Amino acid sequence: MALSGVMILLFSSVDPFKVDFIAKWLAGNIWGSDWPFIWAILPWLVLLIPFTLYKAYRLNIIGLGESVAIGVGISVERERIVLLLTAVALAASAVSVTGGIAFIGLMAPHIAKALVGPRHPLFIPVAILLGGWLLVLADTVGRNLVDPDGIPTGIMVALIGAPYFMYLLLKK
Repeated sequence: MALSGVMILLFSSVDPFKVDFIAKWLAGNIWGSDWPFIWAILPWLVLLIPFTLYKAYRLNIIGLGESVAIGVGISVERERIVLLLTAVALAASAVSVTGGIAFIGLMAPHIAKALVGPRHPLFIPVAILLGGWLLVLADTVGRNLVDPDGIPTGIMVALIGAPYFMYLLLKK
């Protein structure tokens, strides 16, 4: 709540033309869709996605239990820290270009795990592809639903994601 108050204070002191940009970024919108933004995010993706796929087998072993991972020779705490930092860097790079589109990061892994199971070498690429596909779908529908500016992508993803999570809750 305190940070919401700080946000309201910042909104009131910002140039009115920038308020629209900030509101769209907070709602989650693909505003960084030209080449400078793509070049800014590309090094993060080129380095961290292959690194994550390289670590996928270790994630499988850690998933068997901490004692099994230690028995195989994996430094569990070190791996957790490295993987956490990798996940944060990937999320931060995506958020810097699109704003907060939270439901993609929640829906894509659940759908991928339902499709291919918990094996990380298959699960991670499928989740990446599904996340991209869901983002493009939500952005396309949101841009074409209402003229002239459309609906922000983050709101469209939430409209798709909320029923899906209701389904998951009712299923279990």
